Formats: sequence, structure tokens, C-alpha cells
Amino acid sequence: MNTTVPRFVSFQTGATLVELLLSIVIVAIAASAVLGVLSTTNASSADPMLRHQAASIAEAYLEEILLKSFDDPDGVDGEAARVDFDDVDDYDGLFDAGARDQFGNPIAALSDYSVSVSVSPSAALPGVPAADALRVDINVAWESQINFIVSSYRTRL
Repeated sequence: MNTTVPRFVSFQTGATLVELLLSIVIVAIAASAVLGVLSTTNASSADPMLRHQAASIAEAYLEEILLKSFDDPDGVDGEAARVDFDDVDDYDGLFDAGARDQFGNPIAALSDYSVSVSVSPSAALPGVPAADALRVDINVAWESQINFIVSSYRTRL
């Protein structure tokens, strides 16, 4: 029987300088990729809200216009003030720098939007003579990023 004590070999543990630099480079590449994605996401995070606001503004203007009479009820065409508009074609050429309510008062929270309205005679719709149809186009813009257009028709019938 052999009674010698086994000899333990000691190994040094750790990382070499090359391994350490390689791991730092890999972690830096991964971190920059994640931060790049977060930056892109953060830069466009307000877009859906701005588009929804533009759609709401356009719908409000469109509802206001389409609720007016097709023909001028008082016989005076082309009223000067928005509060006096009483028929659809009075809105033709309306431009508001900043959204406004139906009385022309500015809405402070929506002052960065611009709204333009165009009312034009329409091509004949099925079953509706051309003289009895108007097309209403509303364009809501925010800086150069959003240009939201809504169109509808108002008929005499």
C-alpha cells in the first residue's frame, strides 16, 4: 500500500487582459444597440397622441360645418366672422393658425396646429345631381410631421 500524500496542483483563476477587453467591447456593443432602440422609441413616442389630436380637431371642424345649412338661410352669402357662418360654403378658405372653437376662440392647448378648410362643388354622387352636393376638405397640420386630411360631402337632399 502506498501511503504517499497526493500532491495538489494549484491553478490560478482569473481573466487575461485580452479576455477582459473582449468582454468590455461586447457589453458596450450590446448597450449601444439597446440605447439606440430606446432613443428611437422615445423620439417618436408622442406621434400617436399628436395624430389623435389632429383627427379630433378635424372631426370637430367637420361636424361644425356639416351641421350648417346647405343653402344660405338669410340670403347673405359670405359672412365675414366665423361666428356668423350659417351655411357650408361660408367656410371655404377658412384658415386657422391654431385650433379654434366654433365661435373663433383659440384653444390654447392646440395652438401648434393649423387648420384649413376647402369647400368645393362635387362631382355628381350616385343619385345626387352635381348642383346638390358640396365636398368639404379639412386639413390639420402640425409642424412638418403631421398632415391629416378629412373629407366629406354635404348634400341639399
